[in-house]
Amino acid sequence: MDTLLCAAPILFLIWAMTKRNALPSHIALPLTAGIVGLIQVFAFHADITLLMANALAGTLSVLTPISIVAGAILLNRVLVVSGNEQVLRDWLSSISVNPVAQLMIIGWAFAFMLEGASGFGTPAAISAPILVGLGFPPLQVAMLALVMNSVPVTFGAVGTPIWFGFSGLSLSDSNLLDIAFNAAVVNSLAALIIPVIGLGFILDSHTIKANLLFILLSILVCTIPHTLFAIWNYEFPSLVGGAIGFAMSILLAKGNIGLSRPQQGQPSPTFKGNKSVVKALLPFLLLIIILVITRVPAFGIKQVLNDPTPLASIELNHSLLSVSHALILSATNLLNTGVSWQYKTLYVPAIIPFLLVALICIPLYRLSVRDVKHITIETGSRIFLPFISLIGALIMVKFMMMGEERAPMVLLANTFSNLLGEYWIYVASLLGALGSFFSGSATISNLTFGAIQQTIAQSSGLSITLTLALQSVGAAMGNMVCINNIIAVSTILNIRNQEGAIIKRTVVPMLAYAAVAALFSLAQ
Repeated sequence: MDTLLCAAPILFLIWAMTKRNALPSHIALPLTAGIVGLIQVFAFHADITLLMANALAGTLSVLTPISIVAGAILLNRVLVVSGNEQVLRDWLSSISVNPVAQLMIIGWAFAFMLEGASGFGTPAAISAPILVGLGFPPLQVAMLALVMNSVPVTFGAVGTPIWFGFSGLSLSDSNLLDIAFNAAVVNSLAALIIPVIGLGFILDSHTIKANLLFILLSILVCTIPHTLFAIWNYEFPSLVGGAIGFAMSILLAKGNIGLSRPQQGQPSPTFKGNKSVVKALLPFLLLIIILVITRVPAFGIKQVLNDPTPLASIELNHSLLSVSHALILSATNLLNTGVSWQYKTLYVPAIIPFLLVALICIPLYRLSVRDVKHITIETGSRIFLPFISLIGALIMVKFMMMGEERAPMVLLANTFSNLLGEYWIYVASLLGALGSFFSGSATISNLTFGAIQQTIAQSSGLSITLTLALQSVGAAMGNMVCINNIIAVSTILNIRNQEGAIIKRTVVPMLAYAAVAALFSLAQ
């Protein structure tokens, strides 16, 4: 009975967002959060004050994703208003008029590199608007961006899902490397089909078949270095693989290697504004440089931006509100319940690098005060409804994780593992995907379910590192159906009330990804 109650809100959400005349996310998500809250109170007898504290923490937590989305939109509008997005479109079109080349270079390789440097949905936020600018339909681009931004997620944000996501499991460095390599192999195997499925959202099968060699080469120039690097490092596989793959994919496209020949009479691509391209690419170069500098510990900046040393604090109704030297905002013991919240102002990629780069570009692109005002107003108007949706999503996650071993999320996980026993290894990735679906983060999915996966592996006699690798893979593939990511990319592309339609389509490649993970497990 408890399992059915725990599953009910999930089933309701899926139904509400995929039915005919589907509810928009800014209605469906808060409504689902309310249902979970009622179940917690009346079925699990949750403390009302604790429930309110978690609702408050969920509301405050929206600052992280919404600030990133706002920063991405702000920078995108700067590029559009200044005319530099058009310059990029012209340049990328000049590399190849072939739509497959354009989609693979921008939607796959470029996004792969950005994921390795930043994560947090940044790849889709940056690559998707460029693809729409090249003439591809927004809804289909949103689905492609979500599907493509899955393979590199295991090592996104400089490996955060690995080294931080499994930080509480007392694993050795060699264990983490074993997890990283297994996950990289599964991701690389899945990559042989996932981009092809993604391209199918936009292109017909004839076009895909005619350019299949280029697609395969573009995949391999990313995944081979990605996998090789994972043998000895779990921070930079996606960043290194993406950087190499992006450069190599451009060279392959320029050489017309693996691409179908242009149709007779189709003009050869030419572009003469090399200086203007450098200027238009500068924001992206700055993004990557700043992200690497601020996230690689060797530079010493990461420690400064994460400095928790208290600068000021105030006690309010038993809650401690504080700000650190790195401007980390935190609230501990909310409503005297022990629930806490934190926002790393300088480390979350909103102010640094998005706002910082946008501010640099304003004088660089000679934008007027009127332009800046227009950009700011448009950014604000486009994040209002997503703000409501994300509040609902994050409160729902908080409610689903209340109750420790009796939390609805944990009860669901344990029920499925008890039913499957040693066969759990074949579906372990789906639990990781469930975590990403709810939380919007591979890191949070690993933090939430890593210990459960480890316990299941120990009790069932399964390999712990393989099980955790599959958890990590699942957390990555769950990005395809993640509510937060869908809302974010839809907001950036100005797509309204299509969240359910997107999930219906992206769940197919996610299940294909899970099948690859299961086959890999079978071969071990």
